[in-house]
Amino acid sequence: MSVVNPTYLNAFSPVQTIKQPVGSEPASASQFTKQFSSFLSEAMNGLNSDQHTVDGLNQQFAKGELSDVHQLMIASEKASLGLEFTVQVRNKVVEAYQEVMRMQL
Repeated sequence: MSVVNPTYLNAFSPVQTIKQPVGSEPASASQFTKQFSSFLSEAMNGLNSDQHTVDGLNQQFAKGELSDVHQLMIASEKASLGLEFTVQVRNKVVEAYQEVMRMQL
């Protein structure tokens, strides 16, 4: 049984709602673009942070300062899965873009 950090998964949550104040006008396309951009930036920063953590743990392990190898393996797997997920999302976005470009008007 694995324990997953819920804050890590929140950055990659497939269902996220965009909250609007009650009684306000619908959000424009530029607002959605900015929100999506900030979502992607946060996700990439989290992935980068995970990779830096793994690098630090690898250095500690190489120096003999890390006695618990499990920490290194868990962090490494977490970073690997995050990268794999990011690549798959990128592939889907590129595929969707190509499909839109193939549409005839």
